[in-house]
Amino acid sequence: MSQVLHTPPPAPAGPAEDDLAALAARHGLTVSGARPSLAEYVRQLWGRRHFILAFSQAKLTAQYSQAKLGQLWQVATPLLNAAVYFFIFGLLLGANRGIPSDVYVPFLVTGVFVFTFTQSSVLAGVRAISGNLGLVRALHFPRASLPISFALQQLQQLLFSMAVLVVVMLAFGSLPALSWLLVVPALVLQFVFNTGLALIFARMGSRTPDLAQLMPFVLRTWMYASGVMFSIPAMLHDKDVPGWLADVLQWNPAAVYMDLVRFAMIDGYGSSYLPPHVWAFALGWALLTGVAGFVYFWKSEERYGRG
Repeated sequence: MSQVLHTPPPAPAGPAEDDLAALAARHGLTVSGARPSLAEYVRQLWGRRHFILAFSQAKLTAQYSQAKLGQLWQVATPLLNAAVYFFIFGLLLGANRGIPSDVYVPFLVTGVFVFTFTQSSVLAGVRAISGNLGLVRALHFPRASLPISFALQQLQQLLFSMAVLVVVMLAFGSLPALSWLLVVPALVLQFVFNTGLALIFARMGSRTPDLAQLMPFVLRTWMYASGVMFSIPAMLHDKDVPGWLADVLQWNPAAVYMDLVRFAMIDGYGSSYLPPHVWAFALGWALLTGVAGFVYFWKSEERYGRG
């Protein structure tokens, strides 16, 4: 007998991929986790503004919750750093050259507080995604909310420190004046700059967690090059230093924002200590870093928390 082979009928063809895309679009469905447009991303962030503020306040409260002195460490930590720098650089190394003795302590404390604002924002930004993977993977929200909230947390911490800075100014003879109002635009520009840095390093840190171990060394080098403990023009006055190097040191953003706050609050810190066009540089650094950092972070939005 001959054996008859029966070929199974072909499986019915499913809907084409283009048809599925059209069907999803017709019913308002989108790819899960897809990156929204830049305008839509900004709108989503604005919708999460209350979450960003509440998250930053919760982090600020919890930061020293296990310490007996609690929130006092927000002010005590930079003050202790300033005391150490004054002993090492002011007394032993003579870094106060070119600065009157009654101006150096306010000069130093202001520099420590303002630079710590940038330093802490960067360090928090590096861990913003990698340190909150549970939150990132569990909930759907614009991921830029995290580095922005950490930068906002550092701004709130700086505002606590400003109360102590006012006391230091009064103790060393710098009385309140209209120039103190210049602190507001200076810190607003610095906040935008810090937020841009936090966004940049949040994306980099999400892919390379080891960056968090490297950044303290980078930031320490930046601090020593920014004139936290000394006046850059006074220190370079009689040094055989190329003019371009002196300009780079004075125009680096950390030095620019410190100089603006010092100029605003310290009576003996006049315009001769400032580089030319300092406000233009402050605005330029803020806009360049803030916009570039936001776009750079947004471009990788769909990758955060994966892999």
